[in-house]
Formats: sequence, structure tokens, C-alpha cells
Amino acid sequence: MASEAILPRVLEDLGSVYGEIDFESRSIAFDFTDYYRPEMGADLRRRIVSFQGLIRPDTLPSVKLQTNSLEQKYAQHGRRQVNIDPGYICGQHMILATTKSYAHRPYLAEGIYADLTLIYRKGSYRPLEWTYPDYREAELVETFNIIRKTYLSQLKEGAGPNLSPRSEGQFWRA
Repeated sequence: MASEAILPRVLEDLGSVYGEIDFESRSIAFDFTDYYRPEMGADLRRRIVSFQGLIRPDTLPSVKLQTNSLEQKYAQHGRRQVNIDPGYICGQHMILATTKSYAHRPYLAEGIYADLTLIYRKGSYRPLEWTYPDYREAELVETFNIIRKTYLSQLKEGAGPNLSPRSEGQFWRA
């Protein structure tokens, strides 16, 4: 995130669509790549945020399009101040939405692809050969394990079996 000052407004906008926040990580340095530096500058930070609302997986393309619009809402002089990587968690895996095609990313709809980022096996999420280096880090893996536990508790409490996958686990790359 280019400016932590806009975070409360962005979270409020997201919450108005996806419900209350049920998990928010600490601010984490994002220093695995310089990819965003020309647009967003140096010393980027990120937060992982999960919302109480549940979504169906087939809504992921519209979620990504909504978050892309939100990124543009907060852009200054054509440069994004926030990069929102939406996705969902379910019992078996964590999937991010992306606009970038690649061999391991099936096309969903409207220019959006699914990136199978982590799979759940032997009591924890596990990275795959193509998982971005930052999503391989122990802190992020543990974060997604925590969010998964909350999601499974929601399902057990009857939050909606027809809605299965976890709402957004809005993955912030900032």
C-alpha cells in the first residue's frame, strides 16, 4: 500500500459489500519484488483481511472487478495507492483472483483467472511450485490457517452451506 492513511476508507468500502472484518493481520513489509515500485513507490506494506460474509466461488470474477474499481477510486494521478488481491479460502485450498493468464491459472470469466495459491494438506496450507514467494512465508501460511479455522467454525454454526467458500479473505498486497 502506497499510503496507510487510506486503509480505513478502503476497508470501510470493502466492509459495506462483504460484511464485518473478522480478521486483520498486522502491517507486513512487502519486499519480495520490485514489480509495484514504479507505480506505488518503495517501502510497501500489506495486510491480510478476511470478512464475515461468505461468497460462492463463481462470484470471484465480479469480486475482482469490484476490487479493481476500488483500486482506481483511490488512485492518484493514474497511479494506484492500493493493490487489492481478492480470493477465497475453503477447507481444501486458497485461491486468488488475477487478471494475469498463466499455465496454472484457469480462466473464469470477464478477463479473470483463478490462481490456486495454497492447498490444505497434513494440517496446514502448503505452497505449490508456482506459489508466489511471499505466500510461502510461514507468517502468511499461518494467517490463512487461522482464517480457515474461522471459516470452518462459521460453516459448523450454519452460516450457509450453499455459500461454502470463505468470503474474500481479501488479500491485501500493499
